[in-house]
Amino acid sequence: MSRLIETHSARNPRLLLFFGIVATLLLVLVGGLAYRQLIKTGLYNERERLQNQRRVVVPGPRGNIYDRNGKILVGNRPRFSVVLNLAELRGEFRSEYKIVDRNYRKLVQGERPNSDQIARIARATVAQRYLDKINQILGRTEKVSTAELNRHVNQTLLLPYILLDDLAPNEYARLIERLPVSSPLQVYTSSTRYYPFKSAASHVLGYTGIDDDPTVEDFPGDDLLTFKMKGSFGRDGLEKKFNEELQGESGGAIYRVDPAGYRVDLPVEKRLPVQGKNIITSLDIDLQLAAEQALGDRIGAAVAVDIKTGEVLVLTSKPDYNLADTTPRISQTTWQDILDRGALLNQAISGTYAPGSTFKILVSIAGLRSGRLNPDQLGADCQGSFRVGNKMFLCDNGLGHHGPLALAEAIAHSCDTYFWQAGLAITPDVIAAEARRFHLDQSTGIELPNETSRMTIPSPEWKQRTQNERWFPGDTANMSIGQGFVLVTPLEMACFAASIARDEVYTKPTLLHDAHAPIQHTESIGLTPAQRAILLAGMEGCTTYGTADILTKPFMKIPGVRIAGKTGTAQKKVTKDGKVGNINFAWFICFAPLENPEIAVAVMLEGEEIGESYGGGVNAGPVANTILKKYFEKKNQQPEIDATRFKVE
Repeated sequence: MSRLIETHSARNPRLLLFFGIVATLLLVLVGGLAYRQLIKTGLYNERERLQNQRRVVVPGPRGNIYDRNGKILVGNRPRFSVVLNLAELRGEFRSEYKIVDRNYRKLVQGERPNSDQIARIARATVAQRYLDKINQILGRTEKVSTAELNRHVNQTLLLPYILLDDLAPNEYARLIERLPVSSPLQVYTSSTRYYPFKSAASHVLGYTGIDDDPTVEDFPGDDLLTFKMKGSFGRDGLEKKFNEELQGESGGAIYRVDPAGYRVDLPVEKRLPVQGKNIITSLDIDLQLAAEQALGDRIGAAVAVDIKTGEVLVLTSKPDYNLADTTPRISQTTWQDILDRGALLNQAISGTYAPGSTFKILVSIAGLRSGRLNPDQLGADCQGSFRVGNKMFLCDNGLGHHGPLALAEAIAHSCDTYFWQAGLAITPDVIAAEARRFHLDQSTGIELPNETSRMTIPSPEWKQRTQNERWFPGDTANMSIGQGFVLVTPLEMACFAASIARDEVYTKPTLLHDAHAPIQHTESIGLTPAQRAILLAGMEGCTTYGTADILTKPFMKIPGVRIAGKTGTAQKKVTKDGKVGNINFAWFICFAPLENPEIAVAVMLEGEEIGESYGGGVNAGPVANTILKKYFEKKNQQPEIDATRFKVE
């Protein structure tokens, strides 16, 4: 019997293939897990961070603005609001959603809202429930805007929702006393600009606007979804010019949020905002208020300058506006009112006007320096009129005559005939060159936006270039008394008066106070002592026996103070209420005390009616006198303030 022998192969090729496939799959699985757990961990963590973290930017409060003696001109006041923390109401929103949904399901007829609409209704119902608690405490009847609430939820859910804004202090006190600490309702305090002097120096200080996009530097989370609290930025005046310095440093916080976007924990990272730098201006608010009260409702400007340093003590423009009406935002009604009244224009630095007879001081200097004017020689015998070419010019409005006058008397009485004759002898080119030497053709560079550059110092070349016309003798006559094409600003004329007081040709004005500011020095005018004495004698004569002798009346005179001044009246043809005629611009420039000048003033007032009698001595002079009187009252009665105490941070 043969033996049957069965043989088996030690390795089955099919099993080996199966094991290989399984091993390969296991390797792929392990590799994939390793790749995701070890290599891709950072990416997933980053995705998670972007999904569940949000950043909030909180702008810092703006710095304060002070006058030279430390009185606050612009500050920050608390602004109280009632806010609702929506993150604490998620449970109530869900419960209210079920109630609203159930009520709609019971309705047999009518189209049922979708889930998003039901959620809106539920949120508004809950919010109104809390607002009713506030209404009960404050005696109000406010209603929640469903649209605004929905916009807030969709765009700025992480921020508290404002139910009531800008509460009165007594309302704030009542809510603080009666609202539970743990309530979703809280009183939120922010800051807004505060103007203790209302409209005073409004054109200097300026106003702010709302900044919807404040930035925060060197704070993490640039790639996170960011919510920003509203800030502010300067839109005019010092607020605009020094916006970067006044602007506070924004703070920020990073929060974890749930899938719905509600905050769930304390901030991951937080930085507090920092207040901006303070600014100490050169203004003296007491002098500023005196000037504004003296100007009243008239159109015009007044500027006072510290002669030695160029610091501006007063800069006022009328009409003005109440700065308190501009914060936290300007309403359309307020803005339209400002525009309708022309109150946005800063007359002192942006308005250009013919300087009238105040320009005769410049013409006198041009004549003395050129040798074409003999100060001791009697000028033309003024009989009230003077012929230039084919045109008859009337002096003193044709109401009288001055007779023969020397320079000092001609300045004091502002005799046009004298200066017409003098101007023709001096020539327009010499007068223009002298005016440019005093920088009357240039902006002053004061630290304010919108200073005009449209000043005009005309000459024959200028007229040919700009108007393609030749120069006539009548142009010279008009230029000699500060009319015709001559245009300057009140600030320029205040600087001109300060320069005359220092016997120099230029004064650089500034609105920043420096307790240790050096005395300004520029090129000397170049008059001999005798010539300067005659010029000053004429300017003092203006205020004692000349066109501004009103300043020596008992009710106006400042005891022990000698004033050097010059009046001016310029005319401009206008059409008003269907009538064509001239309105007057009244000017007065001065400095005091004569023997040791400290303060220079320029005042310009615009007449309101055609043909109205409006003169520099009677109308503008008293405004300047009010400023001087307040200045010397403070100097004589009050101790000096050490302004170094008010450090600019």
